Amino acid sequence: MYTPPMFKPDRSASLAFAETRGFGTACAWDGKRPIASSVPFYLSYADDGTPTALFHVARNNALIKAADGVTPWVLAVLGADAYVTPDWYVSADQVPTWLYQAVHLTGPVRTLSVDELVVQIDTLSAKFENRMLPKKPWTSAKMTASRLEALKKGIVGLAMQVEDVEGSFKLNQQKSEADYAAVANGLAALADHDSQIIARLMRETRPQAFAATTNETASLEGSM
Repeated sequence: MYTPPMFKPDRSASLAFAETRGFGTACAWDGKRPIASSVPFYLSYADDGTPTALFHVARNNALIKAADGVTPWVLAVLGADAYVTPDWYVSADQVPTWLYQAVHLTGPVRTLSVDELVVQIDTLSAKFENRMLPKKPWTSAKMTASRLEALKKGIVGLAMQVEDVEGSFKLNQQKSEADYAAVANGLAALADHDSQIIARLMRETRPQAFAATTNETASLEGSM
């Protein structure tokens, strides 16, 4: 991943982002071409702090053949993204750009045992069911044993030992405070969900830019 220093989050922030998103694209090489599938996942940590990303795919998925425990894969995790028009900037001679958050996890992938798969299924569902509280969480115990067993036979659990963590949180950090605030305000005025998220992230990342522009406006109004 190409990441200029001003857009690069630290390792802990990148992992926290990936864990919160919990959904990404697993990418591998089958010897002839790249292959990929979208997967929900969760992170687990070894005693030494090494993260593992755990997920599963359908038994007929071509990715399984690439899970040799040696060859590295990429798990690409994307967040919100939004287009920025040059017309929002205070400064002249600007160009269109795109703001976004993305993290790439890289490492070898192995298949899980049957017992590990059972844990993976329950842990993964618990992660996302907890987001639906106060609804009583769904668990695999609600299924009949025969139905659960049949479904387990149709999937294969996978575990990526994460060796490399790369992130890019491109939020116009390199711009002046006036330009930064103007772009965030432009995005906030749009109705789409991703633009709203990026605008909020920009305010959280650099709140002083908005304080500065507010003070400048107040000074101008006071001089009139």
